[in-house]
Amino acid sequence: MKKILGVLVVIAAVAGAVWYLFLRDDPVAAAQDVAEAEAAVTLSEYPEKVLWGDTHLHTDNSIDAFGFGTRLGPDAALQFARGDMVTSTTGIDAQLSRPLDFLVIADHSDGLGSTRRLYDAPRALIQDETLLRWHDMMHESPEQSQLAIAELITAASNGTLPEALRDPETQAEATKDIWTTHLATLDKYYEPGKFTPIAGYEWTAMPGGNNLHRVVMYRDGFERTSATLPYPGIDGEIDGLFDYMDAYEAATGGRVLAIPHNSNLSNGLMFELTQADGGPMTAETSRRRAHREPVVEATQIKGDSESHPFLSPNDEFASFGDAGWEIGNLSLTAPKDNSMLAGEYLREALKRGLSIEQQTGVNPYKFGMIGSTDSHTTLATADEDNFFGKHTGTEPDAERANAPQNLGTRVGRFGWNYLASGYAAVWAKANTRAEIFDAMMRREVYATTGPRMTVRFFGGADFSGTDFSGDWVASAYANGVPMGGELEDTGSAPQFIVSALKDPEGAHLDRVQIVKGWINSDGTTSEKVFDVIWSDQDTRRTVGGKVPAVGDTVDRAKATYTNDIGAAELQTVWTDPEYRAGQNAFYYVRVLEIPTPRWVLFDALRFGFELSEEAKANSVGQERAYTSPIWVNQPASGAANAP
Repeated sequence: MKKILGVLVVIAAVAGAVWYLFLRDDPVAAAQDVAEAEAAVTLSEYPEKVLWGDTHLHTDNSIDAFGFGTRLGPDAALQFARGDMVTSTTGIDAQLSRPLDFLVIADHSDGLGSTRRLYDAPRALIQDETLLRWHDMMHESPEQSQLAIAELITAASNGTLPEALRDPETQAEATKDIWTTHLATLDKYYEPGKFTPIAGYEWTAMPGGNNLHRVVMYRDGFERTSATLPYPGIDGEIDGLFDYMDAYEAATGGRVLAIPHNSNLSNGLMFELTQADGGPMTAETSRRRAHREPVVEATQIKGDSESHPFLSPNDEFASFGDAGWEIGNLSLTAPKDNSMLAGEYLREALKRGLSIEQQTGVNPYKFGMIGSTDSHTTLATADEDNFFGKHTGTEPDAERANAPQNLGTRVGRFGWNYLASGYAAVWAKANTRAEIFDAMMRREVYATTGPRMTVRFFGGADFSGTDFSGDWVASAYANGVPMGGELEDTGSAPQFIVSALKDPEGAHLDRVQIVKGWINSDGTTSEKVFDVIWSDQDTRRTVGGKVPAVGDTVDRAKATYTNDIGAAELQTVWTDPEYRAGQNAFYYVRVLEIPTPRWVLFDALRFGFELSEEAKANSVGQERAYTSPIWVNQPASGAANAP
């Protein structure tokens, strides 16, 4: 049944695309122009420049964003991302200090545009009592509108949404015009080589309020993506989404991937050791998941999912942005306990992947890492001094940092809990849809919490001659593998090249760490964090194996800091001193900046108010980057992971 539904969603869109051609300017001709422009873009020999983007942005087409008050659509999102000034929903001039290179507008597939349709509907024609009440609440006030959407989200968690918002056929019919119009809008703003809008949406499976959401992202333009519709997810299971992806590729010859996000709000379900039905993980399931989900979202506005102090008690930097998000699942319909954390955080998931690989021969969690915003304001910004909040109710004002931000019916989360995070960094040969997609498939990507530091990471057998002069990057590509790659265990310790350059407009760097995870002969897993290079190494000598804190130059009253500490660049070649032949392992880089002000300090200065004690305690942080891992595998395990 799931496969049939996936095929039907693809085929049903064809009628919508044909209908669209008769009523709109010819998007096929525009798509041909795009194809010619793409073909004219010159590809570099290897990825020479990192591209910055957001793969997870919502506009007024999202069922919740419109209900929260957002009134900006995809045009404004694309204008803002490419660097134009726009006016936010609440009337504030908004502009990025630096444009992004690419953007995925990932509006929710379920109920696409439905809150706008409900808002605009004549009241006398609304027969469902719940929908009528939500209609009236949205018209009453912004506060009541947010309450209505909070009720809607809770109903989605509990499986009690009104039938009009659940029926696939009804939703598919309502989605056709919005989707095809949106795809044509993407082509209108596409400038191959300069700025790349990418087709996608958010699939929102949420059993019992546990977040299993994915962003679905396409490689293709209008001709192929208009032959499908976004796949509904509230009542869905992951196999159904994968069936849909299979059907899309078979029917169109296109390519599509999925990006799990907010695993920290899944109450342990995102990265399970078993299959969804509780049975043992199979090689087929593992292979399918690794192929369909090559990258995951490590950080975003609702918290950081890299690691957690309970799972990594020896890692003093494991806690970042988890306050307020570890008390329960996405909708706070179920509390969280420590037994759930291992299925939620990426480092532990990478270790679980090694365990499953030992049992099945295939690693399902061999993923790269990116960041994105999940902003519902139409504004893709992860800058602390230019943070526009989760939704329009949390755009800049004197209240948002201290106020409860519980979406109407929730408790325990406040404005300061939200992160101004994050961005996706992609090493691609050109700024085009195909090259960005292909970079994600090979996992040559990394996540940052907002700053645009440039990070390189290579693994190989012999980098001892690397002195970071000349074209050392070309040499590293020729003699090793970049982030996201795999090495065969040769019986000698692998070497790694690490290079990190500060954000040109940002803070100096504190240190570069390599996080290693491995599987022991008895089937247990282990991890260790190595400080491989840090600023002021002559004076900051390790104590008990730990590098001392870099210091703190933040002036809390002025929301400023100085680069009197730290380093602008950190580079080294590192050999694993604890290598053991025959151990499958992964290695990834974590780059830490010196302490800098969080957005709450900028708000307090701008609007002249006093932060709560909790907000003050969380007003300074060390921004960071996480690279995709490099895996060291036994020869057989490397072959087993081929798609």
